Amino acid sequence: MKASLSLSNPSCAPAAALSLSQAQCLHLAAQGLLRRPRARARKDDVVAAIERMRLLQIDSIHVIARSPYMVLHSRLGDYAPAWLDEALEAGRVAECWAHEACFVPAADYPLHQAWGSQRGLHWAYKNAARMHAEHRQDMDALLERIRTDGAARAADFESAQRGAGGWWSWKPEKRWLEAWFALGELMVTRRERFQRVYDLAERVLAKLDPPWTGTPLSRSHEDLRQRFILDSVRALGVTQARWIADYYRLKPAVTDRELAPLVASGALLQVNVADWAVPAYVHPDHAELLAHAAQGKLRATHTTLLSPFDPVVWDRTRVQALFGFEYTIECYVPASKRRYGYYVLPILHRGRLIGRLDAKAHRREGVFEIKALFLEPGVVPGDRLLQELAHAALACARWHGTPTLRLGRSRPAGIAAGLRAAWRAANG
Repeated sequence: MKASLSLSNPSCAPAAALSLSQAQCLHLAAQGLLRRPRARARKDDVVAAIERMRLLQIDSIHVIARSPYMVLHSRLGDYAPAWLDEALEAGRVAECWAHEACFVPAADYPLHQAWGSQRGLHWAYKNAARMHAEHRQDMDALLERIRTDGAARAADFESAQRGAGGWWSWKPEKRWLEAWFALGELMVTRRERFQRVYDLAERVLAKLDPPWTGTPLSRSHEDLRQRFILDSVRALGVTQARWIADYYRLKPAVTDRELAPLVASGALLQVNVADWAVPAYVHPDHAELLAHAAQGKLRATHTTLLSPFDPVVWDRTRVQALFGFEYTIECYVPASKRRYGYYVLPILHRGRLIGRLDAKAHRREGVFEIKALFLEPGVVPGDRLLQELAHAALACARWHGTPTLRLGRSRPAGIAAGLRAAWRAANG
């Protein structure tokens, strides 16, 4: 399917027409997952990838590499995970509540700070406000200690009292640190072995790059919401209105009616995608990508494993509509109800989500265990697919420092021999 695209008069330009596969390619191109990296990763690529996605969700599960590092590996290939830690300590990225707890570009932090006071419905802010109301004296004392003694980890506070319920049964000091973080008085200045090191927000803001001006943004709720809508559309590449709010957890939901003035002004482009009964939207920054997609010039060639918290798959409704892929993060599901496993990685192959695997990195033994591997119904496991899947799994395993691959069960069972042969060939 081909379409011409004119942007000389955006409000009158005909909507581009995309097939579903073209929309998939546009989405993956925007996310940095269309093709393999052309060159070896550099330190600056970490920040560039976060700027492209607008945010990088943080999760601490450590069955394999923690999610933020894995999301970057899917896009950058073999890179040093320490580069993300160094970017945080250098002030090039910051931590805040966005989709959930996320790394965001330093330049975006003022937006999130301004939006923070308007996100009172978020569970983190509600818990933090309640915590401060109930423990004001202790929380104020903790804040004063950091002001006097400097940055601190939760581990630096000794407490005989353990939390009963609430935020994962953390000890009180950890919950108070997190509450001050949510309320904006503390920020994360660096991480040590992934543990947050908290410091006064004013001291962390002073090292941000680009520099913090010290003046809070005075933008209206409507202006900030529009900025987050536009950034979400740009990060997603192509999207329906109903998927936009989830990216930054905006409330209420975004509607076609709300987007109509943005289309009329040229701030957004409206697109027709085959078999979608509603319009889709593209940011003008992706006008050239959109034109290439509509002409069939975007070709997906990348095969990689995705984190369960990758932006491509975290919205179940979106990934189902865009890729026909039903996905649940089963680490939060009782073991008896899991279909595929505890920490299941979606498999991206040349523009399609073709399966998933349940993985665990045994670092001491140097073994990357694939407990189970499942291809989607209808996926034909040809030689190229098996070879590229084998190479993607081996690249992930080597990056983990676990170069020995161990495969358990697979579906279909017949693919195991082909994968093992490809691994042996890759290892010489």
